[in-house]
Amino acid sequence: MKVVTAAEMRQIDEDTIEGIGIPGIVLMETAGSEIVRAIEQHYPTAQRVGVFVGKGNNGGDGLVIARQLAHAGREVKIFLVSPAESFTGEALTNLDIAKNLELQIEEILTDTSIDILGCELLVDAIFGTGLRGAVREPVANIINAINNLPIPILAVDLPSGLDADTGNPLSTCVQADRTITIGLPKRGLLVHPGAEFAGKIEVVDIGFPQQIIDAQNIKVNWTTEKDAAVWIPVRSPASYKGSYGRVLVVAGSTGMTGAAALASEAALRVGAGLVTLTIPKSLNPILEVKLSEVMTLPLPETEAGSLAESSTSTILEYAKKTKSVLAIGPGLSQHPQTVKLVHQLVKENKEQGLGLRMVIDADGLNALAQATDLISLLGTETVLTPHPGEMARLTNIPISTLESNRIGTAEEFANQYGVTLVLKGAPTVTSNPNGDTWINSTGNAGMATAGMGDVLTGIIAGLMTQNVPSETAAVLGVYLHGLAGNIAAEKLGMHGLIAGNVLQAVPQAISSLISDYPNVVSI
Repeated sequence: MKVVTAAEMRQIDEDTIEGIGIPGIVLMETAGSEIVRAIEQHYPTAQRVGVFVGKGNNGGDGLVIARQLAHAGREVKIFLVSPAESFTGEALTNLDIAKNLELQIEEILTDTSIDILGCELLVDAIFGTGLRGAVREPVANIINAINNLPIPILAVDLPSGLDADTGNPLSTCVQADRTITIGLPKRGLLVHPGAEFAGKIEVVDIGFPQQIIDAQNIKVNWTTEKDAAVWIPVRSPASYKGSYGRVLVVAGSTGMTGAAALASEAALRVGAGLVTLTIPKSLNPILEVKLSEVMTLPLPETEAGSLAESSTSTILEYAKKTKSVLAIGPGLSQHPQTVKLVHQLVKENKEQGLGLRMVIDADGLNALAQATDLISLLGTETVLTPHPGEMARLTNIPISTLESNRIGTAEEFANQYGVTLVLKGAPTVTSNPNGDTWINSTGNAGMATAGMGDVLTGIIAGLMTQNVPSETAAVLGVYLHGLAGNIAAEKLGMHGLIAGNVLQAVPQAISSLISDYPNVVSI
């Protein structure tokens, strides 16, 4: 699903009205009807509803909602936060209709001691995406007042006071329990802190023509269940293990065998046919016990129990011979020789024209941070999966700056280096060299624990080896990883959730997508 900026949404709205000829009043009526339907679904017992209305189109939507709720038999009171004489266009038309119907209307221009009628639901239709600059008084006081009321708040399109593009509050902001956004989701709803102000997010379709949306060439997307289902690799009845590819995991060191095991098993759990783990030879007995289905390739090691630089040629020869996808980094260590190993893998893959596809994470990324010129050698078949700290080391940009612009950061890096970048976090953002960016919609706070990134690395590599394009494997892998986390949390709760729980839930996550969308699986 496409994700828009405020400017893109305004253009779609304008082109629909002026280019297609659908009147704005019709779009407003449809938006109001869809939001009333959502209110009936989510708040069926809220008989007394307060609707806070501004003078713009968002307020016009709110007036339609108030009228239709009243028509359905609910007791509605409209609170105008702008003088009635300042209303224009469709908003004025709907205000006049409300007056003609003798709905309860009160202007609250200075007094914030709001008579809420014993309301059981408040509807925020003050600003939407039309706000420019900070929220001024008295509206700021009004927003603070309704935020302090022990009543659910439903925001229309966008919580009033939220920047639609960045997700940052413009001073005071409505704290909604649920946001019903119109047409397409706005960027600011999906990134933090905007997602926290928005609460639960629902998108309603009001009839914007697809050709109008397509004409905007929107590059940012929100990964939905249906998107992910389309990308799941098909399992043929006539297949065998060789049909689903091989993954070679370059991971592990003394004290970090768990990371190597998680990444290796995750590749199998997502459907890879064969997985081999390269491991420092002294650790091989440990991994033989940890992993039953994963093969191991014991290799020369450093005195600290990490892979030695001399392992490079064996790894490349094995990967070339078996046509394996390389998953590099989990628990690898930052020993100088191991860092050189990573550097050599990247250099020789390019110089020898091997064309090996790679997923690089954790200490693989830390090694690249010491020689960032190598990133440009990786090519479009490589996926990097940094968390914010690793991203800061790769770019020499402070974490706070990266986090304030997750989408822009990912887009710029992917474009600069020609790789697919998975910027992990809340939410995880994936950008590819083609200029497309995907905001993930799955996952939960229970996944903020050790080992989760190792599982993700294995999932992405396992999808890539099944002939899923690298950029698609990254987006799908992130979605499946988060969905598995949600399934595990539903069973076990978020407190104490561990990476192994998510690993075990990966097959169920895939199965749930196939069962929900049995006719769209196509890869």
